[in-house]
Amino acid sequence: MSIKVALAGVGNCASSLVQGIGFYREHPDAYGLLHKEIGGYRAEDIEIVAAFDIDRRKVGKKLKEALTCKPNCTTIFYKNMPDFPVVVQMGPVLDGVSEHVKEHDDDYSFSIAEEKPCNVVEVLKESGADMLINYVPVGSEQAARYYAEACLEANVGFINAMPTFIVSDPQWAKKFKEKNIPAVGDDIKSQLGATIVHRVLTDLFEKRGIKLIKTYQLNFGGNTDFLNMLNKERLDSKKKSKTNSVQSQLETPLPADKIHIGPSDYVPWLKDNKICYIYMEGLGFGEVPITFELKLSVEDSPNSAGSIIDAIRCLKLAKDRGIGGALTSISSFTMKSPPEQYNDNTALLCVEEFIAGKKGQ
Repeated sequence: MSIKVALAGVGNCASSLVQGIGFYREHPDAYGLLHKEIGGYRAEDIEIVAAFDIDRRKVGKKLKEALTCKPNCTTIFYKNMPDFPVVVQMGPVLDGVSEHVKEHDDDYSFSIAEEKPCNVVEVLKESGADMLINYVPVGSEQAARYYAEACLEANVGFINAMPTFIVSDPQWAKKFKEKNIPAVGDDIKSQLGATIVHRVLTDLFEKRGIKLIKTYQLNFGGNTDFLNMLNKERLDSKKKSKTNSVQSQLETPLPADKIHIGPSDYVPWLKDNKICYIYMEGLGFGEVPITFELKLSVEDSPNSAGSIIDAIRCLKLAKDRGIGGALTSISSFTMKSPPEQYNDNTALLCVEEFIAGKKGQ
């Protein structure tokens, strides 16, 4: 059994995913997976069958080579990367590249290929892809919707790993439901990243009777995601996604002036390392103040792949079962802005019930 996956964006997250496929193929009992098997599918059963990008250093190259081209900068934790017989094809640029990145060194920014975009729908159909993962940059609203439409036309499942609200949008969810195409989204929630940690701590305050009165989360890193987000105009959906994910854990959401969550700066030499600072201030017994501060340092893209690996297999399981539309359980577990927000314990329980066939979606 195999799961055929197409990639919209051949950046750091795609690199970590492909490395992971090879790593768990060689080391099937290694740590790092929540589910070694989902519906009979293991991580090593994933096969990349198509890939799209817009960078001149990647378009036209074999996937294995393209994944190591600049501006990719993530850790190579598995050097014997699978050599899938896939050539990276030119996708539509649309709003995928912010003007400000052109002011930065070519090694760190995007460089648009002088190629004519391929017919994405046709490529998806010919590849036999079960699904496409949307890895286009934050703020690429037009590009994200383009790939969602392509999946609807090609009858291909859709995983939206970036914060354009598609799967969580009732109108879009209806389109996937009507065509019986499964979809997971929106905005990948890393395996152990800033959002999941902030959510769990917020839930802990709530469950232990501590009134959270103010909080912030500041993030910075050196990959193209952080470079891209220097353009504040591209940050709106990202800030909403991250903020709403944390607010969803509170019975009474914080006032807007008491919560600040979002990317803060770009430091090139950090590369794919992401640094997060979380501050929380609350009132405990007798309304005595409690403050909490945390620093988290993670390699951003493998952290993302640790979640997407389950989303891929759950979507394939849904497709095998003839289930279409937004998959609420795995979306809530792996995404910041799912169609339905659960606390993380409930989300995990729902995923386990879905895998066991006790929960439809």
